[in-house]
Order: sequence, then structure tokens, then C-alpha cells
Amino acid sequence: MIAEGVGDVLKLPVYTNVVKLTRFTQTQTQKTREERMENMQGAFEVTEAAIISGKHILLIDDVLTTGATLEACALSLLAVQNVSLSIATIGIAV
Repeated sequence: MIAEGVGDVLKLPVYTNVVKLTRFTQTQTQKTREERMENMQGAFEVTEAAIISGKHILLIDDVLTTGATLEACALSLLAVQNVSLSIATIGIAV
């Protein structure tokens, strides 16, 4: 819903099915940053590379805690040819 609102305001398309979680990941609530990074490593896969190839993508998350989920997702997007990436979050957990 956040991405759809941003897309409406900026008059940009929103792609919600370009990346998918490819495996079950354990809850991250009690994990350290390192454990979270390990838990999320390789957890995302780009399913629609042709849609984003050559584009600048804005990856939006609701809350940034350690950045492990965003980083894992971002790495999968950046593996697509000629993709550049920006990240936005609504909140930061401290």
C-alpha cells in the first residue's frame, strides 16, 4: 500500500511481483544483525528481470531495523543487468 501511494504521487508504475521470497525464513525479532543477514542471505529471487532491466528501481520497506531484509532483496535486484537502485523506508527502529 505504501508503494502504491508513492507510485500514485510520482506517477510511476508499481511492480509488486518482480521479487519473491524463495524460502521460509525464521523470525528475526531476537536475532543479531549478523544472524539476520545470514537468515536472509539468498532468500529473494527476481521473477521478472525483463520488466526491470535498464531501470532505476525504488525499493520501499515499511520499517528499517538492521537492513538485512532490504539488503538481501536489493542484492537480488542489482543482479539484473543495468538496474540501479534507491531505497526508501517509512520508519527506522532504534
